[in-house]
Amino acid sequence: MKEVSSLRIAATSDNHFDVNKIDENQMVKQQAKFLLENKIDVYLIAGDLFNKFNRTLDYVETLQKLVAPQIKVFFIAGNHDMLNDISYEGLETDINSNYLHNKFYDVPDTNWRIVGNNGWYDYTFADNVDKTNDQFWRWKKSFWIDTGIDQPVSDIERMDNVLKQTEALFKNAKGKNVVFMTHFAVSQSYIHYTNDGRFWNMANGMMGSKRMEKLLDQYQPQVVISGHLHHHFKPLAKSGGIYYNNSVGYHNNRINEWSTDDFFTEWTQRLLVLDLG
Repeated sequence: MKEVSSLRIAATSDNHFDVNKIDENQMVKQQAKFLLENKIDVYLIAGDLFNKFNRTLDYVETLQKLVAPQIKVFFIAGNHDMLNDISYEGLETDINSNYLHNKFYDVPDTNWRIVGNNGWYDYTFADNVDKTNDQFWRWKKSFWIDTGIDQPVSDIERMDNVLKQTEALFKNAKGKNVVFMTHFAVSQSYIHYTNDGRFWNMANGMMGSKRMEKLLDQYQPQVVISGHLHHHFKPLAKSGGIYYNNSVGYHNNRINEWSTDDFFTEWTQRLLVLDLG
């Protein structure tokens, strides 16, 4: 019988290269060198590299070429990646082998399966605001960046589809050790509430879904990786697994979410590296 190998994964999200004005041609070489030097087997990107899907795809393809064959690179689309160059239907296709939405990857010689879904939201995290789904939709269309995303269905219907896809993937992973990667928030404990009806209480509706949290409670993947929220959360032990958010976030004239002034340093400090037996 073949010996079972250990697995070293690295994970990141919300690098926002364009918003942070990073030279991606230089950065992709730096990231590739770091990942190779640290003997990573699988590198996971939980969304939001660029505000254009094609730039995200180009970056991932370039990175994969630089680290092959030692490292497999997988990404899902965050809401920023969805803003341009991709349709709703396109996001639901197997557009690229590195794109892990509604797919899985079985790591050779291990019992680990990496499951991916872009995720979405359904306003359920905004439960301290007394608004209807229609009021949330109209607020989003007026104030939230996601109004630029192609979407022929409601947010509730889109989240329904995410849950159906994800549950089918979990059912198919019975007996496997599962790493689940999605973009949007997966725990209500991540959500910040205020005591009035200000902007962010409404925006919490666009952070994720209580229904996804309940699904994860039911199927209990060993590792859950998400992004979207740019706070520096500690690992969260929950429902038989550990939840991680390793977003890099913004550093510009309006917003500074970094603890350093250098992107590469910030990325390495925020990078999740896990050795999985």
